Amino acid sequence: MAGIVVFGAGGRAGRAVTDEARRRGHRVTAVVRDPGRYPEPGADGVTVARGDVTDPGAVAEVVGGHAAAVHAVSPFSGPEQGFDSLDPEFFVKAADALLGGLAGAGVGRLVAVGLFAHLVGADGRAVMDDPAAFPAEIRPFALAHAAGLRRLREATERGGEAGAGVDWVMLTPPARLEVGAPRTGRYRLGGERAPDADAWLSYADLAVAVLDEIETPTLHRTRVSVFNSAGPGDAGS
Repeated sequence: MAGIVVFGAGGRAGRAVTDEARRRGHRVTAVVRDPGRYPEPGADGVTVARGDVTDPGAVAEVVGGHAAAVHAVSPFSGPEQGFDSLDPEFFVKAADALLGGLAGAGVGRLVAVGLFAHLVGADGRAVMDDPAAFPAEIRPFALAHAAGLRRLREATERGGEAGAGVDWVMLTPPARLEVGAPRTGRYRLGGERAPDADAWLSYADLAVAVLDEIETPTLHRTRVSVFNSAGPGDAGS
């Protein structure tokens, strides 16, 4: 397989995906906003590149010659950052740039990392709409992320040139996304509903799911949950 482009390779999910791709022998282009801040991705088989996931021209330039792209970019590190610099249209712009840039470069597969907040809870509402389950101070970020998913879906429904030929999927981890948990190589795929409260996933196993969907696509133009457990029914990969 030709190489994989990882947008947001400096973040936790992006680093995990880069590591898993290298583990499987893929060539990786690790895209970050400031390459000088992230020297670690520049390991064997990894090329570090400066890029802007909201710029269609920049996306097309960096993805050319690759087989797939991963969107793991977040402009928001947590409530302590505040929202003064948060662009509510960030994920919409990223969706437009990725669909347009990948289509223009002839790259057919996009795997995006989703956000637990806009999965559907037991009451039929998005998790972010339940103040008892989701902190109100993070809601602006959740709304921005949900708008990006909506744009991907709209492009699919409209058809035409926008994103034509780009087969995207959004894999959404649970609220318990564990930084130090080990790679088990196992995970479960759900649907639009949030998994049970005890669901968890390691970043390493999120990366396993991402690479599985690149190497052998099973999900097409949809969003699903991905999670793990210690039970015997886990799906292996």
